[in-house]
Amino acid sequence: MGYRVVVAGATGNVGREMLNILAERQFPVDEIAVLASRKSMGTECSFGDRTLKTQDLDTFDFTGWDIALFAVGSTATKQYAPRAAKAGCIVIDNSSLYRYDADVPLIVPEVNADAIFGYAKKNIIANPNCSTAQMVVALKPLHDRARIKRVVVSTYQSVSGTGKAAIDELWNQTKGMYVPGQEVAPSVYPKQIAFNVIPHIDVFMEDGQTKEEWKMVAETKKIVDPAIKVTATCVRVPVFVGHSEAINIEFEDFLDEEEAREILRQAPGVMVIDKREPGGYITPVECVGDYATYVSRIRQDPTIDNGINLWCVSDNLRKGAALNAVQIAEVLGNKVLKKG
Repeated sequence: MGYRVVVAGATGNVGREMLNILAERQFPVDEIAVLASRKSMGTECSFGDRTLKTQDLDTFDFTGWDIALFAVGSTATKQYAPRAAKAGCIVIDNSSLYRYDADVPLIVPEVNADAIFGYAKKNIIANPNCSTAQMVVALKPLHDRARIKRVVVSTYQSVSGTGKAAIDELWNQTKGMYVPGQEVAPSVYPKQIAFNVIPHIDVFMEDGQTKEEWKMVAETKKIVDPAIKVTATCVRVPVFVGHSEAINIEFEDFLDEEEAREILRQAPGVMVIDKREPGGYITPVECVGDYATYVSRIRQDPTIDNGINLWCVSDNLRKGAALNAVQIAEVLGNKVLKKG
């Protein structure tokens, strides 16, 4: 016996990936509905070898459906997620709306799967920010061994994290560089993204950090340990898919780089590719389409007593969004609903 599953926002990048991953991982689906805004109603979406037509999110009745994967942004989520939850359908939300709500669990299954039981307070589970998700997968097994005191992270985030319009802007600006008179002015981003990097993701806050940087701090504390100090600098780079992070970790106890490497090799969801030679590491273009969070460049930080540096790469549309949501649904099925 399987589940009746809804994917809201099925025509977007993350929604389509959710459908792909549900099919790839053979999630036990008895019935599936794909939802979109009224203007996209009737658009076809692929689910395995089936073609589905989207229904109108505004008029859809969630009664009798088990799980709804939401990839519609905070504004639409605020309107429709409570409606689904009230109808008895458990919402797994990819937006930032509920991540910091004390009554909503924020889940990365490799890290804090048991927090799933907190879903019952609102019938909603939050999916973390893409840059946080991959980082905590790498941090948690190291934290369990040596207790992390402080994390300093610099991100290199692909344009797909902003959406299709940003992908198009990077593509068109890149083409325009080679055709005189066809240069494309920035519209999605405040500055040119092609052949450039932009140290600005989301809005600026009063203390000078951006909202993306604040998210990494708040979410790491909620998912892993509130005692961990985190400081982040988040940068948008001219890469289509795949987020990268340079992470400096200070531990309470000494952790040798060889032990750290072995711990990460054994960690769920982590793939270690770490050869000290040209090309002996993973770059974003190599992680696209994969489930794993890749870790490379593991090395001691000689400037502090208990420090490790590492490089972390993952497909942000997968582990950073769609895959993590489907993994949450799998945990929900295994630990709570127990139908499949």
